[in-house]
Amino acid sequence: MAAILGITFPIYAALALGYVTVARGWFARADMKVLGFYVVNIAMPALLFRAIAARPLAEIAVPGYLLAILASALVTMALAFGWFTLTAPDKARRAVAVMGAVCPNSGFVGYPLMLLVLPDLAGLVLALNMLVENVVVIPLCLILLDLTRPRDEVRIGALIGRILLDLMKRPMMIAIFAGLVFSALGLALPGPVDRFLSMVANASAALALIVIGGSLVGLPMHGNRVMAVQIAAAKLMLHPLVAVLVIAALGLLAPGWLGADMARAAVLSAAMPMMGIYTVLAQERGLEGAASLALLFATSGAFVTLSVALAWLG
Repeated sequence: MAAILGITFPIYAALALGYVTVARGWFARADMKVLGFYVVNIAMPALLFRAIAARPLAEIAVPGYLLAILASALVTMALAFGWFTLTAPDKARRAVAVMGAVCPNSGFVGYPLMLLVLPDLAGLVLALNMLVENVVVIPLCLILLDLTRPRDEVRIGALIGRILLDLMKRPMMIAIFAGLVFSALGLALPGPVDRFLSMVANASAALALIVIGGSLVGLPMHGNRVMAVQIAAAKLMLHPLVAVLVIAALGLLAPGWLGADMARAAVLSAAMPMMGIYTVLAQERGLEGAASLALLFATSGAFVTLSVALAWLG
């Protein structure tokens, strides 16, 4: 138990620090957005580029891991879609609920946790997660959300193109592809450049957690609490459970297809609470209340579920 607390305590202490600094007025809630932009647009891209560029391309290509997290996400999305079709009052709420169930916070919560559990693989795991989430999972969720608009406002081809273009322009995605090119060419980072990127990237883990904690202050606490609990439960329990079953099933078909550490990383990645911009995306449909409640429940409840997952995974 002490070993598990040694992993989860620093994560939630940083979250609590962020919450307290905003709740006490030391930082404004708007300051968290500025700090978040730094993490997303500078620190994380530096981290991702360095993590990929410093590795041989053969080491970066982990098809088993990509298959595991992609299959887990798609199965979870299908199950959540079926469940919330029965329980959600309308299609917009169903789309928001599915997004909350399947889009983990791999950057702001997942990376700091991986840094404590699997430090040698944390950067690579983050890059692979971001690749699958930004190219497949998030676009599918955004398409599902946009399909709730009146039919005459939806043009599927233009919608898919716009979403993918917006995602590909993100600094983190540019850093991933630049790192892949650098690795494929077999180039080595000059020492001063490597140290600079390391210095910038090292700010990401703690600052990301402080941003998440501070962003929880002032969230709208009105909304459908029953649905919020269901969304949080789907994210914290259904998604990791599906990941375990997918990894086990694929392991039966191809024994040894995925190493133990990468299997642990896949399950833990699925067990993360939902991404921080979840409430912003839900706000476009006027559903920020339920999304905020779900984010709060999931972020708080993950202390227990992640502790259980860490104890079970060993």
